[in-house]
Amino acid sequence: MKVYFIGAGPGAADLITLRGSRLLGSAPMVLYAGSLVPTEMLQHCRADAEILDTATLSLDEQEACYRRAQAEDKDVARLHSGDPAIYGATAEQMRRLEALGIEYEIVPGVSSFTAAAAALGSELTRPAVSQSIILTRVSGRASAVPELESIARFAEHQATMCIFLSGQRLKQTVADLLLHYSPATPVALVHRASWADQRIHRSTLGTLQAEMKSSKVKQKDWLLTTLLLVGPALSSEVGVESSLYAAGFTHIFRDGTDRKKPRASKAKSTAKDVA
Repeated sequence: MKVYFIGAGPGAADLITLRGSRLLGSAPMVLYAGSLVPTEMLQHCRADAEILDTATLSLDEQEACYRRAQAEDKDVARLHSGDPAIYGATAEQMRRLEALGIEYEIVPGVSSFTAAAAALGSELTRPAVSQSIILTRVSGRASAVPELESIARFAEHQATMCIFLSGQRLKQTVADLLLHYSPATPVALVHRASWADQRIHRSTLGTLQAEMKSSKVKQKDWLLTTLLLVGPALSSEVGVESSLYAAGFTHIFRDGTDRKKPRASKAKSTAKDVA
């Protein structure tokens, strides 16, 4: 008997990994976070699978499901939204499985922050703009964010930030970001990235703050499953291009036009091709 913690991806049923889909289709028992994982994802389950929505279950009740599966020698697919490594509340489950002597495996998934970037058509790291991505969240009742990891502290870096669960404290979050980012910094709200009802709002930090004051953007419309992405990398300006594919750039796999003399291995290959 084994438990598979499977990353369901951001929402779209076809953004689960091949491995995740295969395991989900073979498990006789499936536990899924119904508040975050769309029911369309369950199409990957086998027809006779016992499917349990954990949205209303406590950790003790979930443990009882694992105990029963262990007694019945049934594999369990534990389906989590996005990737289990990010805000998945999986660590406490794993510790309990270890105490029960139950083997488990983690199957990575597509995170909602990458799905949001795809929806925006944006690359989150750009040369000479930002080479770092900060993944964080706002404090909530279930789990507080340490003071050293506050939005205001992270904003000092002016890197690309992807802020999970941002909708519930949107006004304060924008105010904290403006302590260090320019009001002209691009920002985007992405609600339910990749879901059928996905919504996107693009703006700048200064404009977004004004839009909230005028109620053009209402905080209540962006509660739950909302990501706030901010940073100069979201700009549509061309900027500096990476040297990786530049004609003049030489690297281990390719000689650029800036190389005066071809490497010996390449010269031999070229001579052989000509012959």
